[in-house]
Amino acid sequence: MAEPSARPGGAGRPRLSAVLELLKPITWFAPMWAYGCGVVSSGRSVLDEPAGAVLGVLLAGPLVCATSQAVNDWFDRHVDAINEPQRPIPSGRLPGRSGLHVAIAWTALSLAVGSLLGPWGFGATIAGLALAWAYSAPPFRLKREGWIGNAAVAVCYEGLPWITGAAVMGVAMPDARILALAALYSFGAHGIMTLNDFKSVDGDRKMGIRSLPVRLGVEAAARVACAFMVAPQVLVIAALWHWDSRVAASCVAALLAAQVVLMARLLRQPRERAPWYNATGTTLYVLGMLASAIAIGRAA
Repeated sequence: MAEPSARPGGAGRPRLSAVLELLKPITWFAPMWAYGCGVVSSGRSVLDEPAGAVLGVLLAGPLVCATSQAVNDWFDRHVDAINEPQRPIPSGRLPGRSGLHVAIAWTALSLAVGSLLGPWGFGATIAGLALAWAYSAPPFRLKREGWIGNAAVAVCYEGLPWITGAAVMGVAMPDARILALAALYSFGAHGIMTLNDFKSVDGDRKMGIRSLPVRLGVEAAARVACAFMVAPQVLVIAALWHWDSRVAASCVAALLAAQVVLMARLLRQPRERAPWYNATGTTLYVLGMLASAIAIGRAA
C-alpha cells in the first residue's frame, strides 16, 4: 500500500501537536500508576530513592508507553485509515516515514533513560520495548492474535512496571507478595485491553487482525473481558485476607462489587459502552491496585 502523505501531491514537516497526539498521553497513566504501585508496595519512602521514583515514572509513561503507541500507529496506519482516519499518520499530519522516525527516536531515548536505573530498570526497559515492537511490528505482530497480544500489553502496562518500581526502590528481589499482585493485576488488565479493541472491530476484521471481539464476537468478548477482570481481583482479596491485610481486602472487595454493577450495564451494550466502562470501572480497578500496594508496603 502507498504511504500516507501530509497532503495530496506533497509532504510537509510534522507538527509537534501531531507528534504529541501520536504518543497518546492519555495511555501513559496505566503504566505510570503501576510503577507507582510498585514503589508503594516496596515499603520504601520516595525520599530514599527520589531519582528512581521520578525517572521510573517518566520512563514508564512518556517514554516506553509513548514509544509503544508510536510503533503501533506506524504499523497500524492502514488499519487506522479505516477505523480512525483522523489519526496523525493516515490523515497525513505526520508525512512520509516521520511516524517511524519518532518511534525509533523514542526507543533510543527510552534506552538512554533506562540505563540510569540500574540493572533492573534497564532490563525492564529492554523487555518493555521488545514487547512493544513485537506487539505491532512484523514478523511477530503479536496483536494479530487477541489472546497473545493482549497478554503482552497487559504485562507491559501492569506487571512489568509494578515489579520494576519495587526493584528500583532498593528491593533486590521483590518478594512473593509483590510478584503475586503484579501477576494478578496483569491478568486482569487482559480484560481491559479487550475492551479497548471494541473501537477497532471493523478495521481489524478487514485487515485480518484476530482481536477477541473479531474472534468471539462483541458480546462474547465482553463477557470474557469481564471474567478476566473479576477473577484475579477475587484472588487478590483472598490473598490480602490470608496476609492479614483485611482492611485492604475489604476495600478491594467493595471496589470489585461496584465494578460488577457497572459490568452489568456494560454487557447490555458492550461496543457502545466500552469507553464509558474504561472511565468508570477501570478507575475502580486501579484504586484496588493502590489499596493492595499500600497494604503490602506497610507490611514490608
